[in-house]
Amino acid sequence: MCGRYYMDDETRREIRRLVLKLDQKICSESDQTTAVFPSQKATVITGRGRQLEAEQMIWGFPRFDGRGILINARAETAMERHTFRERVLHRRCVIPAKGFWEWNRSKEKFSFERPDSQVLFMAGCYDCIDGQNRFVILTTEANSSVKPVHDRMPLILERNELESWVTDDNAVEYFLHKTPALLERDAEYEQICLF
Repeated sequence: MCGRYYMDDETRREIRRLVLKLDQKICSESDQTTAVFPSQKATVITGRGRQLEAEQMIWGFPRFDGRGILINARAETAMERHTFRERVLHRRCVIPAKGFWEWNRSKEKFSFERPDSQVLFMAGCYDCIDGQNRFVILTTEANSSVKPVHDRMPLILERNELESWVTDDNAVEYFLHKTPALLERDAEYEQICLF
């Protein structure tokens, strides 16, 4: 699961490097880390033709029962689910972030970031729903770096995979079953047990 992520200035600079056409309002620099919550607008990368573009979208698809939003989709079953199949097949996006937060069963908060890069790229899909562009983050089974905290994690893409993810419909199955790179884990506060 991924319920919160964050961006910083380096994330915003990386979006500018990746995207040729960019509305400066989409990715304005600030001097702080910005937390992104479900139902908020965030910058995502899409593909139009063979070119990457940045767009502002709302995080989460409205649920059919009208009770809340869906913020994640399981990569392993996305192609089987009516809600996600066409979106994953034809409307994929990349969600750039500095990192994401996850909580364990004891409600301890952990951050996860790439040890080898200032930015991590999460796979997602999007659609226009009721006149609003919205996205969800695809999740997969947690690898060994995340598993001690949670059993799910975002599907992480490598920088050189971004264009293929958003533009190549034939590569979807490969990406949906890939194992993400290992991440660095840091705890804001971790309970220490004496016994």
